[in-house]
Amino acid sequence: MNRTKALLAEAGLIVLAALDAVFNRPTEYWDIGVVVLAVGALLFHRRWPVLVFVLTLPALVLVGSVLATLFALFAVSVRYSHRVLLTACGLVAAVGYFFPGLEFAYSRTDMVLTVIYATMTAAAPIFFGRLVHAQRELALRLADIRAAREHERVLDAQAILAAERNQLAREMHDVVSHQVSLIAVQAGAMGVSTRDPDMKAAADNVRKLSVDTLDELRHMVNLLRASGSHTTGLTPQPTLSDLDRLVAGSGIETTMTGAAPEGIDTAVQRTIYRTIQEALTNVRKHAPGSTATVDISHDDTDLTVTVTNTPPTRPTLALPSAHHGLVGIRERAALLGGTVKATPTTDGGFRLELRLPRTSSRR
Repeated sequence: MNRTKALLAEAGLIVLAALDAVFNRPTEYWDIGVVVLAVGALLFHRRWPVLVFVLTLPALVLVGSVLATLFALFAVSVRYSHRVLLTACGLVAAVGYFFPGLEFAYSRTDMVLTVIYATMTAAAPIFFGRLVHAQRELALRLADIRAAREHERVLDAQAILAAERNQLAREMHDVVSHQVSLIAVQAGAMGVSTRDPDMKAAADNVRKLSVDTLDELRHMVNLLRASGSHTTGLTPQPTLSDLDRLVAGSGIETTMTGAAPEGIDTAVQRTIYRTIQEALTNVRKHAPGSTATVDISHDDTDLTVTVTNTPPTRPTLALPSAHHGLVGIRERAALLGGTVKATPTTDGGFRLELRLPRTSSRR
């Protein structure tokens, strides 16, 4: 709906530019030609705004058709932020506006007023265009902030859930396993000391049930400690085969190079996946408009994953962060004997490097 309104508004401005050209009553063939060229060029103001601005200047100078040039100047200021370019275009438009009246004899006061009016006329579309550009950038930044806050909310919830589950796992391990182990030991002693076949069978059955209960308990404790997300610990964990889907859904132009060795441990695969996931999340939050490169390499001793992004192409804002992401991947790497380095690059980008020993990948 908003796009339809924008297209209708642009169509209305083009019609006004055409009417402005007609009201100037071009009579010569070249005057009519430059008017048609200026109005026709406005149809391509989104793709080539600077070229369209240049093509409207002959109509401004020869016929005095102002609106086409102002509309093109507005399109340039919406598209570009370069101050030198905008200043040059504004000066050219002001001179072009002033040029058709050079045949008249101006007094000093009239000359000053005309120069001021020409300057203000050229500056108005530039300032308005920069305002529209800032509004669009602000809308993008607000969307990024909302996404970042939602991401941080999920991370906080996951951290709280992980702490609760770890506490529950400790309680189950310290209390329940101790009692069940004691039952199993006493049942085993009873089975050895008694000569009654029925009592011996009952004791063996109690001991077997206690051992099975301990195995189930250990399994549940492992699930609780491994799970810290909003899903359950039974959900399949990501592996390197899921990287393509992760990159495709990241919303970032990403290039992947290299490959991991065959047969690496699933824990190593999860660590690589989570590291790349966190790195791409940080790129989306802190370097809007940049591109990323993911490189996976290995030698006889180390497996290295490097995620590098270019500088942001759009203005960035300070987004809220709980700093759980980098802490989490450093902890994952430390469990496997690896390290994580996060450093800015010389061109204004960022580089995240995960290095794991090859011994951890063959566990």
